[in-house]
Formats: sequence, structure tokens, C-alpha cells
Amino acid sequence: MEEQVLVVDAENRPTGAMPRSQMRASNAIHRAVYILVFNSREALFRHQRTPTKDIYPGYFDVAAGGVVLAGESYEAAAARELEEELGIQNVPLEFLFDLFFDTPRNRVFGRVFRCVFDGAMVLQEEEVLSGEFLSIETILKEAREVPYTPDGWEILKRYLESPRR
Repeated sequence: MEEQVLVVDAENRPTGAMPRSQMRASNAIHRAVYILVFNSREALFRHQRTPTKDIYPGYFDVAAGGVVLAGESYEAAAARELEEELGIQNVPLEFLFDLFFDTPRNRVFGRVFRCVFDGAMVLQEEEVLSGEFLSIETILKEAREVPYTPDGWEILKRYLESPRR
């Protein structure tokens, strides 16, 4: 059965749910979570998305995460996505900021978190092709040569501009 994604209005108020494929086809406004995963040396986990992803297939990304499902909070979605994509469980999540990201292919109210993790990861084969911890400087250089997800890139930019960093 297909995931039922929480759909919201332009004020981020829930209006219902719809299957993920329908949400993508109609470009409905929805909620998503983004988690910047750092290690204790302040390197950021950067991964490559699989070519089968429904949006930004094969792109590199600086944030783990995904859509918020019907009946789910941002915090529950963040914990679920971390476990599904990277095998990370029971880590404290630090709220960073909210954003509205609006493009012709992706209209989303996102909540951004940060966590620190030094353990072994188990990458979800269906969603994550590969990944590694890199310095932010290395990621910024790499982005000149390879495609990064636009929403992830916006999040990294805002994070770097943040005085709380």
C-alpha cells in the first residue's frame, strides 16, 4: 500500500492526506523533515539518492529525511526517516528552523533538525546509493561538479548563515 502523505494548505494547516504518487503528480503542498547528520568531528553526512527516487533521482543530498505521513508529527517523521534511511535510532534531535520551499516540482513546509552520530549506519538500499561524512568545505567544492537536491542545498545555505551554528 502506498504511503499516505499529509497535505497542507498555504498556511501549513492540514487539509487531508493523499497517496505519495498523487501528491507528486499534483504538486500538492505537504510537510517534510530534513535532518543534518554530523559526526563528533563536525563532518556532515552527504549521501547520493538512488536513481529510482520520485524526486531528484541520483542527486546528492546533505540531509536525511522525507515526507510527513498522515497523522504524524514532524518529530515522529524525523525519527522514522533517520531509522529507515540510515539505521540511526534514539539520537537527540536539535530543532534548527522551519522553511517553506516552493518550486514547480516541490512545494513543502519543512522542519530542519540536526543530530550528532558516530556509530555504524545501515543505508536503505531503496533510497540511499552511498554516503560518507565530509567537511562542509569539501561539500561546497563538490557541489560545483555534481547535482545536489535544491531543497537540501537551501537548508545547508540557511544553516551556514545561522548565528546558532
